Amino acid sequence: MKVAVLDINGKDTGRQVNLSKDVFAIEPNNHAVYLDVKQYLANQRQGTHKAKERAEISGSTRKIKKQKGTGTARAGSIKSGVFKGGGRMFGPRPRSYSFKLNKNVKRLARKSALTIKANEKSIVILEDFNFESPKTKNFTAILKALDLVNKKSLFVLGGSNNNVYLSSRNLKGSEVITSSEISTYKILNANQVILLESAIEGIESNLSK
Repeated sequence: MKVAVLDINGKDTGRQVNLSKDVFAIEPNNHAVYLDVKQYLANQRQGTHKAKERAEISGSTRKIKKQKGTGTARAGSIKSGVFKGGGRMFGPRPRSYSFKLNKNVKRLARKSALTIKANEKSIVILEDFNFESPKTKNFTAILKALDLVNKKSLFVLGGSNNNVYLSSRNLKGSEVITSSEISTYKILNANQVILLESAIEGIESNLSK
């Protein structure tokens, strides 16, 4: 699967890279994609929600009326959840929403996501670049050249590059990650996935295991 390599000005360099069919042209597995996205979103939840139960409410514990003869339901403490100001019955408690997912399933999900983007012609191969210093306007110029302004874009680098990362940090619709940080959610959430040449080998190596 050959794809043209563009420069930072959006022009064809005349070179092509061969993307592995085992990573970018498989039969997508929608259920694996669903599970991997579900796990990613679950891991983002803090799980710090808490409501006070009747044991945690300040108030008297005396029995508010006699057990029988009132013609109404039995009632004990005023802190019961049936009364205004009482504790919450079956309220939320702090918990972790994370769950385990088999590595092979996650690998299949990411290959499926890349395949989906490849089928949509939403993957761009960009030659490696660097900035002398972090400047947002330099990164914005690349977005304009690639027609990615006001679009969600995911740039995948071969390795960490602080200048490029810091240059993109203030731009809401763009995200810069390394090849080892790709996730199914991030791939599918972007309108365009921009792979730097140096990132391709790392992606294929990680997902072909």
